[in-house]
Amino acid sequence: MSIRVFFSYDYERDFWRVSEIKSHWVKKPGRESAGHIDEDFWESLKRQGDGEIKKWIRNQLLGTSVTVVMIGFETHGNDYVNYEILQSQERNIGLLGVYIHNLEDSYDKKDFKGKNPFDNFRDKDSGLLFSQIYPTYDWVEDEGYDNFGNWVETAATLAGK
Repeated sequence: MSIRVFFSYDYERDFWRVSEIKSHWVKKPGRESAGHIDEDFWESLKRQGDGEIKKWIRNQLLGTSVTVVMIGFETHGNDYVNYEILQSQERNIGLLGVYIHNLEDSYDKKDFKGKNPFDNFRDKDSGLLFSQIYPTYDWVEDEGYDNFGNWVETAATLAGK
């Protein structure tokens, strides 16, 4: 069975870094990605307004096994990322976070470490912060090139996907 990953991120700041990781993910058979669009489509979607963006997000989450929140410097406060996290949790989609600030961008620059967006939410039943429930990793320090597939597969299994 194919594992479909929704990539959640701050588009304006982190597109390039996420593109690198997405390319790594889809290299192997049985792996699909969702939620990753080009600049023209994103600009068109933004012009249509908040409702259309949220509709697009909900449609992208259909059939998704895991949502990977790519944590950059501004991800914590991104309303769409927060919406994607809540929608994923409500749909019992596996969740995990990956810090991407140490991954160099197209200008060979690293970024500042961002706050964990899972700290924005509490589980309704347990009262625990999402950051106490869902794991986070650092792409560089935790060797994402070698371990990302395992992180995703574990999150999918825990969610029953």
